[in-house]
Formats: sequence, structure tokens, C-alpha cells
Amino acid sequence: MKFYNQIAFYFWCAQPLLQAGVAVVFWRRKMLKQFPVFFTYILAQIGIFAITFPLRSAEKYEWFFYAYWAGAAVSALLSFRVIHEIFLDVFRPYHMLKDLGTVLFKWTGLVMLLVSLVVALSNSAHKDPLVQAVTTLQRSVRMVQCGLILFLLLFSQFLGVSRKQQSFGVALGFGLFASIELILVALNSGGLLQLARISLLNTVMYDLAIVVWLAYSLARNAGRDSVTNHLQTQRWERSLADLHTASATPSTASDSLIPMFEGMVERAFSRSSHLGTADEQAVAARAGSKGTN
Repeated sequence: MKFYNQIAFYFWCAQPLLQAGVAVVFWRRKMLKQFPVFFTYILAQIGIFAITFPLRSAEKYEWFFYAYWAGAAVSALLSFRVIHEIFLDVFRPYHMLKDLGTVLFKWTGLVMLLVSLVVALSNSAHKDPLVQAVTTLQRSVRMVQCGLILFLLLFSQFLGVSRKQQSFGVALGFGLFASIELILVALNSGGLLQLARISLLNTVMYDLAIVVWLAYSLARNAGRDSVTNHLQTQRWERSLADLHTASATPSTASDSLIPMFEGMVERAFSRSSHLGTADEQAVAARAGSKGTN
């Protein structure tokens, strides 16, 4: 077990070096405007390592504990923002689909935070609440990352996304790491794999993800696939645009779907209030008729 921990330590030390390579390539190739959140994530990972590495001794374990899990929480939140950034890059030509995805991502992020908080408070007697909350948040983000790479693999031909694009490479790195981590968590829950081996495999897979990011950042960025048939995606875009045009008033018409959703909610509430008023009037009328009888 000590052997596995020692190897995992070396792979852990290699991570900031590889991440620094990715950051330098992004900086020199001026890719910050396209992926600013991902670049921030890479710098944050380097900063987290710089803080936690000096605290790894037994005398400073308490400081290491809080620094590690606070860094894990920051990493999970930035990872979720990176998923949104990739989504926006993939749906860049489709404004309505992009706005719809933004709304869904906001609600998904809120639900993940609430679930993490509930799990932390409900299981505080067994484990540290911070560990429970961050672990739940991490696993939720890993599920979304796996879903993203599966989505790109299945629907890339409809969206015109080339598998040589930078956004696909970023999603591929996260997807590989997330899928292996979830598999390792399942094996650990079943008692089929020791914690030391899980830590080693998890660290190696994250190094592999950084290598994927470095390879895609060094490769020549491919444009969108213009040969692919996009009729299905264009029909989705036109359907949302027609829905937006039909529901928007002249004072609220804009290029965003958010005013459309707000108008739909307001109409639903007003309709329910009218129904409630009508029901009250009916009850009052029946009561009055009984009184006269």
C-alpha cells in the first residue's frame, strides 16, 4: 500500500508541470478569449497544488485537510463552469439553443448545490459535513461531464462539431477522467478495490486528461464541419425561434429566451389565479343558493 501511495505522489507532483504546459500553450496561442473559464481552472489547479503541497506533513494535517477540500470545492465549481463554456462553444451558431442551455445549466447548478448541502447536513454524524458536501458536488459534476462527452460523441454530426476541435478535446479529457473516477467509486463501494489503488488510478487518469488537453492545445484547431447535415439542429433552432416570436410582446422581444420563459410563467400564474377566483365565485354562488332555499 505504501508503494501505491508513493507512485501516486509522483504522479500528483507531475500535475502542476503538465498544467503549466497547457497554460503556456493557451497563452502563447491566444486561446484565452475562447476558453477563459478553462484557463482559470488550470491556473486554479496550479494554485491549489502550491497551497496544499507544503501542508502535507502530519504536523499540518488539519490545515491540509481544510485546504484540500476547499480546493476540491473550487475545482468542482470551476469544472461545472467549464462544461457550460464548452456547451456555449458547441452551440455558438444556434442562439436559441444556446440560451435554452444556459437556463438549464443555471438550474442544474442550483440543484447540485442544494443536494450537496442536504447530504452534508443529513450525514454529518458519520462524516465531516465539508467532506460530504464536496464529495457529493464532485460526483454530480462528474456525472454531468460524462453526459457531456456522450452527448458530443452521439450528436457531433448534427452540430457540425469536429473531433479535432479544442472544445471537443477539453470535453474528452474531462469525460475520460470523470468516467474512470465514477467506476472507481463504484468499485470502492462494493469493496472490490483498495483505497490506495483507487487513489493511484485516479491520479494517473487525471494526468492522462491533462495530457489530452496539452495535445489538443498543441494541435492545429479544426473548424466546424460544414459538410455534415445540420437539418435536424436547424429545425430545433427554428422551432424555438418561432415559439419565442409567438410568445414575445413588442416591449419584451429580444434575442434571449429568458423573457419568453418569464412571460410563460406569468401567464401560467395569472391563469391559475383566474381559475382560483372562478372557483371561489362558484362556491359562493352555491352557498348563496342554498341559503335562499
